[in-house]
Amino acid sequence: MPDAVVIGAGPNGLVAANLLVDAGWSVEVLEAQQEPGGAVRSDRGVHPDYVSDLFSAFYPLAAASPVLARLDLAAEGLRWSHAPSVLAHPLLDGRCAVLERRMEETAAGLGEFAAADADAWRDMYEVWSRVGPDLVQALFTPFPPVRSGLRLAARLRAAGGLRLARNLALPVRRLGEEEFAGDGGRLLLAGNALHADLAPEAVGSGGFGWLMSMLGQSHGFPVPVGGAGALTDALVSRLRRRGGVLRCGERVASVVVRSGTAVGVRTEGKETVSARRAVLADTSAPTLYRDLVGEEHLPSRLLRDLERFQWDFATFKVDWALTGSVPWTAPQAAGAGTVHVADGVDGLTRFASQIAMGQVPDEPFALFGQMTTADPTRSPAGTESAWAYTHVPQRITADAGPDGITGSWGAHEQEAMADRIAAQVERFAPGFRARIAARRILAPTTLQAMDENLHNGAINNGTTALHQQAIFRPTPGTGRPETPVKGLYLASAAAHPGGGVHGAPGANAARAALRRHGLHPLLHRAQRI
Repeated sequence: MPDAVVIGAGPNGLVAANLLVDAGWSVEVLEAQQEPGGAVRSDRGVHPDYVSDLFSAFYPLAAASPVLARLDLAAEGLRWSHAPSVLAHPLLDGRCAVLERRMEETAAGLGEFAAADADAWRDMYEVWSRVGPDLVQALFTPFPPVRSGLRLAARLRAAGGLRLARNLALPVRRLGEEEFAGDGGRLLLAGNALHADLAPEAVGSGGFGWLMSMLGQSHGFPVPVGGAGALTDALVSRLRRRGGVLRCGERVASVVVRSGTAVGVRTEGKETVSARRAVLADTSAPTLYRDLVGEEHLPSRLLRDLERFQWDFATFKVDWALTGSVPWTAPQAAGAGTVHVADGVDGLTRFASQIAMGQVPDEPFALFGQMTTADPTRSPAGTESAWAYTHVPQRITADAGPDGITGSWGAHEQEAMADRIAAQVERFAPGFRARIAARRILAPTTLQAMDENLHNGAINNGTTALHQQAIFRPTPGTGRPETPVKGLYLASAAAHPGGGVHGAPGANAARAALRRHGLHPLLHRAQRI
């Protein structure tokens, strides 16, 4: 009988399992899919000569994460690679906002949009340099972040805390207008905000756009050498080397609860796996509470709150094997790992507004990845392993485009949407479609089938909007991983601090389980090595 059972071998489940084995616990991880990784996997399914990341691809949050840093995954063979430039946002007139690896180069580029914007970017990054490390530490610890919060408060006072707090609460459109005279800085902030489901006019989108932009400036948008799966391989290797057990193809059907305490799980194969101390669930909140635990073990208030739980946008993704580099009209985009494809901030607003109305966007904002540019091992020299994803509504009421897409996602609808994304890229890179040697379509339903946490392609396990963050995540409460069932912990991106590959929800759940048994994981010898 293991001390702990972890449901799900996504990055958060694997991080939780690693921390528990570091503390001397025996751990068994059960994963429904035939391979581990959740949304951190790669393959050669598009073309045998091209490595493609199935879901997530760029990892600024992993690079900044103190959780992953403590695991020392380099000892397991994990290596990181960077594109020459972090991110680009080209415009149809040939101009291009570029987030460069060096801050001064970013500032100089933004100065070409408006001279004053070079100093505006320097000032913004100076504030980040003061508060960023403590902000990241506070973000990645359980809520409320007492120790890191006190340090952050002191830093904020020195950096004009009230003004910064106001800026972070602003819609990103307004933040960009206040901070930058030209389009360049506004594009970087707004495009980064749309990495989540935050419209340019949403309260708090300025804070998310600023965070992602500053992380990109300080840490880049790195990728694992050889594919996203290399990050999962390192987590699995570390876990097994320290005695943890991982079993794939083992779907958990229910959490076994006795006298209000989680004592194990039962699989679809009718096997009961008991746990001496804890059960940790790297699953969505609705799945954990409604499907695995059951209403009879939960307070009625939680069940009512779950009815208000909001998913983030659905996601539609296309992978391509390209015979050559992308022929961007703006040449600066060629060296960027990530490219934002949208016709300015107004294009982003139009896109988000259509989704808010339940419409499939006719000119979708595409977040485009140039993976060989970021990591030359991904495809033969002179070619590009590329992908793009866009968002669509969770519930489609109409198609703003000409194809009558309803959300049934049959073959016709998938092909039509993939063609629409390619056409959008073609506007900014004429000749792009002629370089497609092969493609793979991952509709929202396909993404969910490959990783059940991605409900209809919701990649953040719940909206990033303020009403479902911190003490409101996943439902109003403490913002912590503990659940109403003793010994059961929510260890997925459904818990604070939410989506992104950084391991914090898994780490927070593991630490909560250890504290319940009188252990402090950060004092454990293995975590100090």
